[in-house]
Amino acid sequence: MKDLKDTRRLELPALPEPVTLDPSSTALIVVDMQNAYAASGGYLDIAGFDLSGIDAVNANVATLAQMCRDRGVQVVFLQNGWDASYVEAGGPASVNVAKSNALRVMRERPELQGTLLAKGGWDYQLIDALTVQEGDLLLPKPRYSGFVSTPLDSMLRSRGICTLLVCGVASNVCVETTIRDAFGLEYHPVMVEDCCLQAGPRAMHDATVFNVRTFFGWTTTLAEVDATLPAPEQ
Repeated sequence: MKDLKDTRRLELPALPEPVTLDPSSTALIVVDMQNAYAASGGYLDIAGFDLSGIDAVNANVATLAQMCRDRGVQVVFLQNGWDASYVEAGGPASVNVAKSNALRVMRERPELQGTLLAKGGWDYQLIDALTVQEGDLLLPKPRYSGFVSTPLDSMLRSRGICTLLVCGVASNVCVETTIRDAFGLEYHPVMVEDCCLQAGPRAMHDATVFNVRTFFGWTTTLAEVDATLPAPEQ
């Protein structure tokens, strides 16, 4: 069992103030870096959302994930979607069925039925730049938050995790919702803001950054994480 007293306390530059963390009690939560959200021809692209900047975000997330692996931070991939028959999306009275934009797009364009965010399909898969590696955790989720209807909370607590670095797509939807729930569950969430992209105008990303800094956690950058986490021993 890990000795929780044997910690390496580091100070991560962040806003509105620095965050003290220990790599062994920190996890990187990679939110929905799937073709649906982060690739041309995926759900967001089909639905008409602007994916300008996604290539830079994809590269940053891949760099961040490998950095965290190399430096002792647990990597957790969240993968949003449902079974091929969409049973997991909810029943007729489900608010998720009523409001999910992907489900709405398929209702409006029947030729897309069964293609968006369905397990086993291209849309559901992680982008090519990201590969789940030994030691990583991969967790399906059926709703916006990584904590709703998933074992994420117990998986983190059983590993002594208390600080979360959070990245992915979309800043203002699944990233922010996961951060809000992390705050409510007494985690310390830190959004890596240049490793996130919004759904909608850039102002949506900026609003999430404001909300996180002001109410739910902290924000930092890839460069600050790189400068803070100790480099692997040669």
